[in-house]
Amino acid sequence: MPSNLFSPLELRNITLKNRIVVSPMCQYSASDGFANDWHFVHLGSRTVGGAGLVMCEAMSISAEGRISAGDLGIWSDQHIAPLRRISDFIHQNDSIAGVQLAHAGYKASTQEPWNGGSYISPENGGWQTLSPSEVLLSDQKSVSKEMKLEDIQKVISDFKSATKRALEAGFKIIEIHAAHGYLLHEFLSPLVNKRTDEYGGSFENRSRLLQIIVKEVRAIIPEKYPLFVRISASDWVENGWKIEDSIRLSAILNDMGVDVIDCSSGGLVLPEVIPVGLNYQVSFAEDIRQKTGIKTGAVGMIISPEQAEEIIVSGKADLVFLAREMLRDPYFPLHAAYELGYETAWPKQYLRAKRKKK
Repeated sequence: MPSNLFSPLELRNITLKNRIVVSPMCQYSASDGFANDWHFVHLGSRTVGGAGLVMCEAMSISAEGRISAGDLGIWSDQHIAPLRRISDFIHQNDSIAGVQLAHAGYKASTQEPWNGGSYISPENGGWQTLSPSEVLLSDQKSVSKEMKLEDIQKVISDFKSATKRALEAGFKIIEIHAAHGYLLHEFLSPLVNKRTDEYGGSFENRSRLLQIIVKEVRAIIPEKYPLFVRISASDWVENGWKIEDSIRLSAILNDMGVDVIDCSSGGLVLPEVIPVGLNYQVSFAEDIRQKTGIKTGAVGMIISPEQAEEIIVSGKADLVFLAREMLRDPYFPLHAAYELGYETAWPKQYLRAKRKKK
């Protein structure tokens, strides 16, 4: 019998009750990296709404790795306690808590989106950004600093420390963010990575940093817990990172103990054309799953129960990651179960509102 949207999924010793994932969504609402009541309510609401996996937003491994000053952080032991409050609530309510670890690279030091999202220079309260090679930033006068080998070693060390803190904060699934134009994607793509040392040039060299981080993080995570990696499967630019590169990388990561490839795309440069529409990124998840055997997550413009169900039943992906639809409807999983005719558990506090299956 084929899997469906409400069938459980076993990942090592973790069982997700369904295939619906709350995708990591930055809230730009932290202060000095600390989670607060907004994050608790935001993630708690989606837990109560029935998702099998609730992923906390991109959490910066260092202060300089933040997209904005409002990003969550995990570079200090002091960040652990408020995050533990969130993960405990998620686990107490029959979901699994996950966290995405990230470094923004040259896309760091920006305003919050509702304030314009523009780069903020150090002179105006921002900070120096880092990238594999020098990059002209959005103000057209500032340059992202090319990382030295000691900068790269610090990033590796920061990912390791962040992983240890994430486990102490109670998260059971760790995701490494290597997509959307942030630091690890910048190393992967020849559009930005112009290095001539062991971290630039060939596919092997450009993927070296990600592979080192995966190896180090996997060694820290208990064997019973899964490791995800989010990639941009294509830059949507002729001379950029391509789906063929993603398939090759995913096969390597599969052998290294990665359990799920979270398949997004773009974010590094502005392509001339991206065919945005329903399921426009799902084919990436399908190709990687079929050609490497690794489990995949599909993302982007998944907005209806029928659409999400078809992705799982047809074998295009093992999980569906929902972002904007979850912002619109925190209770999407409960509503989807009703629409599709599946039985699913409701919080006992809400049982009197539960409708019978169609």
